Amino acid sequence: MDIQFKLKSLVDQLNTVIVGKFEQTQDCVACLLAGGHLLIEDVPGVGKTTLAHALARTFGLQFSRVQFTADLMPSDLSGVSVYERSTEKFTFHPGPLFAQVLLADEINRASPKTQSALLEAMEERQVSIEGQTRALPVPFFVIATQNPHDQVGTYALPESQLDRFLMRISLGYPDRAAERELLLGADRRSLVASLPSLLSPDELQFLQQQVAAVHASSHLLDYVQDLLQASRNGQWFLQGLSPRAGIALLQAAKARALLCGRLYVAPDDVQAILPQTIAHRLIPAGDAQRGAIEQVRAMQKAVPLP
Repeated sequence: MDIQFKLKSLVDQLNTVIVGKFEQTQDCVACLLAGGHLLIEDVPGVGKTTLAHALARTFGLQFSRVQFTADLMPSDLSGVSVYERSTEKFTFHPGPLFAQVLLADEINRASPKTQSALLEAMEERQVSIEGQTRALPVPFFVIATQNPHDQVGTYALPESQLDRFLMRISLGYPDRAAERELLLGADRRSLVASLPSLLSPDELQFLQQQVAAVHASSHLLDYVQDLLQASRNGQWFLQGLSPRAGIALLQAAKARALLCGRLYVAPDDVQAILPQTIAHRLIPAGDAQRGAIEQVRAMQKAVPLP
C-alpha cells in the first residue's frame, strides 16, 4: 500500500464535502489514525454532522448516529435485555453504541447521566450492562458534535469526559469563496451518501501501526515534557495537564507527522496540533477574557523550541 497516496486520498475526499477547511479535515484524519475520539464544537449549521458522516464513510466504518436530547437515557445507547416469550429467556438487544463509529450529535444536549454513560465505552472500549461486560467493536470511535455552552438547552461536558477526546476542533464560518461553492454546489448530504470507502479494516489497522512506529527523538520528548510542565506551573492554567494528556499529544503529533510524509516527529507537528489536543482539557487562569486556546498559544510561545 502506498501510504502517502492513501493518506492524501482520505484528506482530499473529505475536502470535496467540507470545502475550505483543509487544516480541520487533516486534524480529523490524524485523530482517527491515532485511535482517538473526536469532538467537533461549533454553532449549528456549519457542517459538524456532515463532517462526522463523511469521516465514517471515508474510513469505511460501520456507524450509527444518535441525536442526543435531554430525555435520552443510558440504555438508549447501550441497549436492553428483553424477555422473549418464545424462548422464555431474556435476549440482549444491542444499542447504537455497538458500532465502529458512534456519531453523537449535539452531545451536550443530553443530561449528565447519559453523558457519563459514554465514559467506560470511550476509555475501555467496553460497556457493563446488567452485571455483564460486553466488548465493543474494533475499531471503536466516538465522533461527537456539540454546540457552544451559552446556547439554550446545553449541559457542559464534565472534565473527565472531555479528557477522553483526543482532539476538539472548531470548523468556523467558511470564507467567501468556500461559501459561494456551497451555495452553488450539490447538497452536502447527497455528496456524503455517494462517498466511497477508501479503507478496509486491515488497511486502517496498518496505518495505525505506522503511526505508532513514527520516531520521537529524546529532544522532542524533552519539548513535550517542557510543555506539560509549563501547563502545571499555575501561570496559564488552574490545573495542569495529566500524563494521559501528554501521551495523547505525542500520539496526535505522530499521526500528523505521518500525514506530512515523515517517519519522525518534528516540533512543528507538536505545535500544529497543540491547541486542538490540550485546550479542552484546561481551564485558563488569570484574565477571564482570554480563552483556553489563547492561553495555550501564549504558553507555547514561552516554551523554547528544542
